[in-house]
Amino acid sequence: MTPPAGPSAAPARRAVVVDDEAPLARIVAGYLEREGFAVRQVHDGPAAVEAVRETDPDVVVLDLGLPGLDGLEVCRRVRAFSDCYVLVLTARAEEADTLLGLAAGADDYLTKPFSPRELVARVGVLMRRPRRPPGPATAPRLGVGDLVVDPVGREVRRDGVLVDLTRTEFDVLAALAAEPARAFSRHALVEAVWGPGWVGDEHLVDVHVLHLRRKLGDTAEEQRYVRTVRGVGYRLGPGR
Repeated sequence: MTPPAGPSAAPARRAVVVDDEAPLARIVAGYLEREGFAVRQVHDGPAAVEAVRETDPDVVVLDLGLPGLDGLEVCRRVRAFSDCYVLVLTARAEEADTLLGLAAGADDYLTKPFSPRELVARVGVLMRRPRRPPGPATAPRLGVGDLVVDPVGREVRRDGVLVDLTRTEFDVLAALAAEPARAFSRHALVEAVWGPGWVGDEHLVDVHVLHLRRKLGDTAEEQRYVRTVRGVGYRLGPGR
């Protein structure tokens, strides 16, 4: 299986492809290069962390089964210094394993075997979520109580203290904050954050909400910021 022939655009975006199967990495890299990415390929965990440090990519395609460091640990380490998008690849079909990948900081996942075209489509959905949303240079800050969400600066502060969120965690919180009176279903949050073209397990929303709550200091007993609306989904604000 080889990428379709055709002219490629000048690389404007960067990607790191991490897979211990070099032929598969080359195929994935070829498809991404056709979409205008400058791609670096690496084949083990330590090299993956170093490649992300050196290239500051827009997106990382990361296999979970890696030598040296597994993909989960690579994702955790990358998240300590980068907010690049991470799409994990896993041969493990069990739900617990895919959720572990999301819990480590991934934005999306694909289970092997997969279509390279589907992978490129997933990357395209991620890349349509820019670091800074379009709109005026100034926009009203959002939030509830001592929680303040700055949609232009993409910052969140709780009681004046900066909260370190991944891009996806920020986007989930910003979607809730934009309509604080609305109870969002999982599907509605997927459309608001990932876009209507996303296809996958909507329960990934629950994983991102779980990590968002931990960083905001919410607990199951005291939901001050992200509230569960039974039978519906989530909304911003404390329970009543």
